[in-house]
Amino acid sequence: MTTAATTQIPGYIAGTWDIDPVHSDVSFTVRHMMVSKVRGRFATFSGEIVTGADVTDSTVIATIDATSIDTGNEQRDGHVRSADFFDVENHPQWSYRSTGVRGDGDELVVDGELTIKGVTRSVPLTLEVNGFGPDAYGGTRAGFSASATINRNDFGVDIAMPLDGGGVVVSDKVQINLEIQGVLRQS
Repeated sequence: MTTAATTQIPGYIAGTWDIDPVHSDVSFTVRHMMVSKVRGRFATFSGEIVTGADVTDSTVIATIDATSIDTGNEQRDGHVRSADFFDVENHPQWSYRSTGVRGDGDELVVDGELTIKGVTRSVPLTLEVNGFGPDAYGGTRAGFSASATINRNDFGVDIAMPLDGGGVVVSDKVQINLEIQGVLRQS
C-alpha cells in the first residue's frame, strides 16, 4: 500500500540506511541568560534508519555519545558534562528509538522514545525527507531533517540557576535539530 506521503517523496527507496556521521549533524539550541541562544552539537553518534515499503512502516534507532558535546567553549562543555547537567560519568550514552511514523497534515512525524540520563520520554520528531540519490562511490544516499522541542527538566537535567531580577541562566526549553544523511546498506 502506498500512502500519499510516499508518493510525494521523489525517488523514495525502501531499505536499511546507516547514519553517516561525517555528513550529519546532531545539534541543539537553548536560550542563555534570557537574551540570546547558545548552540551545541554532538560529535559522536550512530544509528540505523529503515525506510519501509510504505513510509509509515519506517523505523529509526540512534545513539549519541553525550561526552562528545561541543558548544564552542571548553569550560562550558566541562560544566555541561558534569553532574549539574548531563552527568556523563554515569550516563555517557543517550538513545532514540522510534515507535511509529505518521502523517500529520502535510508533514511526517516520527514518534519515538528519547533516553537522557536514564530517563525515557516520548519525543515526536517533525520529519522532512530531503531526498534519495546516488553518491560518488557507487552507493545510494538519503537525506532527512528532523526537529523537536523538549523540556530539559523532563530528563532530569534540572539545575536551577536563577538570575538576579528574574529569569534563569539556562532555559528549560531545548530545541533539537537533526540533519541526517544515510548510506544505503548493500545486500
